[in-house]
Amino acid sequence: MYNELLNSIKSKNLYRKILDRESAQGRIITINSNRLLNFSSNDYLGLASNPEIFDSAASLAREYGSAGASRLLSGGCSLHQRLESQAARFKGADRALIFNSGYAANVGVIPTLVSKVDAIFSDKLNHASIIDGCRLSKADIYIYNHNDPAHLETLLKQTNAKIKLVITESVFSMDGDIAPIPEISDLCRSYNAILYIDEAHATGVLSKYNINYDYIIYMGTFSKALGSYGGYIASSNTIIDYLINTCRSLIYSTALPAFNIAASICALDYMIKHPELNNRLIENVKTLRTGLIEAGFNVSLTPTPIIPILLDSSADALELSKYLFEHGIYVPAIRPPTVTEPRLRISLSAFHTTDDLNLLIDNLQRGLKCILH
Repeated sequence: MYNELLNSIKSKNLYRKILDRESAQGRIITINSNRLLNFSSNDYLGLASNPEIFDSAASLAREYGSAGASRLLSGGCSLHQRLESQAARFKGADRALIFNSGYAANVGVIPTLVSKVDAIFSDKLNHASIIDGCRLSKADIYIYNHNDPAHLETLLKQTNAKIKLVITESVFSMDGDIAPIPEISDLCRSYNAILYIDEAHATGVLSKYNINYDYIIYMGTFSKALGSYGGYIASSNTIIDYLINTCRSLIYSTALPAFNIAASICALDYMIKHPELNNRLIENVKTLRTGLIEAGFNVSLTPTPIIPILLDSSADALELSKYLFEHGIYVPAIRPPTVTEPRLRISLSAFHTTDDLNLLIDNLQRGLKCILH
């Protein structure tokens, strides 16, 4: 039966294979002995292989070893508390709580916050982990049109649910556009709703929002711009205490080992001390987006490092990705069900050079001509 299902996936050009690196994460990677210019990573600030961070992390974590248990048993150590305090200050929240990943945070926290008598309002393009968390909650789920506060307000008017939870990514992981957080926050205030913001792709990329609202829950990760691993929730003292006592993905998971926590501590500190990394990333984003527009590509000037090149079919996406691979550039094809429209998802780093960006634009143009003729 599963062979038939796999054959069906292959026939639709949706078959996937894992291609592991033979090198460190970074601007240049090696896959199957091929040296490739990497435009596929979420390592936006180039910290995933920073030797200063990992030397510091190794020294910091050496005395604690691994975890061996959940945080509510003996799995946590003082480094966990240190990182939580650091993350809370970074987000301007009362407290923070570490989870084993952003996915574990979303699928655990969302069903903890709401139940079948409550209502969730979720952006149409929210990440799969948010979708799964919403389904697990058994709350009434209202899907509002992407980045559309007017439609969100229409839906908020339709329920008298005890708890109303509005969920949005701040930077959307496949399109790279930015949610209108101030407008959504105003609606939450007007309709007495909790605002849950998934900041996975915003940390280290966007500056803080100019909003003032008490009922906000931030979900973030250490695994993208910070180059480490793990997720966190930052919110009020009450929310954090409630999650510690009720959230299954926290209570029943072995804690992250000390080295991961130490790497996150050192990376967050490094990022704050080196704002020039974000400045370099912003310049690369401007350069590539402007260059793609001048070359005839339909992309926006949104200031995020995620740039989708939309294509007509999954077959075209695979062919263009293959062309780039053969010419020393790694940009995997993104296809359904991850997205509705097949695409290449370009992801920029602060460490890409102008020559790298020009090479990418040139090969995208040449590759499209090859697959279209």
